[in-house]
Parts: sequence; structure tokens; C-alpha cells
Amino acid sequence: MRYLILFLLSLFLSQTSYSQIYEVGVFAGGSNFIGDVGSTSYIAPNAPALGVILKWNRSRRHSWRVSLIYSDLVGEDIKSDDPRRLERNYTFDSNLLEISAGMEYTFWDFDLHTSGIKAVPYMYSGITTAKHTNYYFDATGNYTSEGTESWAFGIPMALGIKSNITKHLILGFEVGARYTFSDELDGSVADSQELEVFSFGNTNSNDWYVFSGFTLTYTFGQRPCYCNF
Repeated sequence: MRYLILFLLSLFLSQTSYSQIYEVGVFAGGSNFIGDVGSTSYIAPNAPALGVILKWNRSRRHSWRVSLIYSDLVGEDIKSDDPRRLERNYTFDSNLLEISAGMEYTFWDFDLHTSGIKAVPYMYSGITTAKHTNYYFDATGNYTSEGTESWAFGIPMALGIKSNITKHLILGFEVGARYTFSDELDGSVADSQELEVFSFGNTNSNDWYVFSGFTLTYTFGQRPCYCNF
């Protein structure tokens, strides 16, 4: 029985090793913020965003994906169509480092080992966490650092389209909104309880930010046997 278990385990591991194909690449685009400060447009990139992406394709339809993206976040009330924000005229300029992990699902088969150019739409979701510096607006409206940092967890929701442009290169474009479980990214709510008096805006609505841009990945690994998945 022991030898049978070892044989079955080795057979499983052998099959798994031949069913893996990987992608590694970069993301380049822009970001925009949706919250209590700045424009209320949903997709309006106004700051650069750069990152790296790693994927593990587990079938012709789905991949496990991890990304690391650094971006500025900029909000300017003057670019809003809300009269109250225009009168207030607040501005914030922060940055964040996001780690995201989840599953990417294509709407139809995307087999890189068949000939020809293929273009497929896809969606991505999972979980994110973003490291950011804590700020608040003081009594005179000055954007002031608290001197601390926090992690904001969230849920990414991305839609995109990708196509193989060579045997090993895949080019994609996606727009991905991040719903966070924080209301502190724009400084409308301070992290410190001692500064709660400076909070403003809709404290029942959390912050969003959006990444829009291109991905370019390089594929490598042995030809997969997707029949096991």
C-alpha cells in the first residue's frame, strides 16, 4: 500500500508539472480616485501607475494571478462637477503600493499552443491590500500628513481584452476598479482618533480607485495538459 501511494503521488506530481504554463510581465497605465475629494468621474486616469504581474494558467479559461502596482493618487475638487466641491477647492496627492491576488477568467478558450492570433475578453477579481500614507485636512484646509501608514484591503473588479502578438508575448488592456474597506485614502477621514474632528464627506461610503492600462506578459513553461482540470 505504501508503494502504491508513492506511485500515485509521483504520477500526480508528474502530471501537474506538465500542466503548468506561466506568464510574467508588466502593467503600465494610469489611476484615478473616486471618493470625497476630487472628480466624481469613474474612469478618468490622472496619475501614472506601474507594476509587475505573474500568472499561472491552470486551464484554457482561468489563471491564478498576482500583481504588485505602485501609483500616485490625485484628487482635485476643481475638476469636479459638484458645486460644493468646487467651492471647497481641496486637493490631495498621495501614493499607494498595491498587492493583488486572485483569479483571471477568460470568456472563451485561450490556448497559447494553437496557431494563429487569438483575442479574448476576460475578467479578474480577488483581494487587494494597498499601503498608503495617512493624511487629513486641518481647520484651514491644508493637506497634512499624520506621519503614519496604513493598509487598505479591498476587492478588485477588472475587465479587459488580451491577445497573443507573438509566440511568447501577450498584450492586453484592462480597466480595474478597486472597492476598498477604507475611507482614509483621500484624507477625508483621519486614521488617528484624536483627529476625528476633521473628518468630512460621506463617512458611510468607502473609497474607490481605478487602474486603466496595458499589460505585456511573456509566457514560458511546458506545454500543458488541460484535460486534468
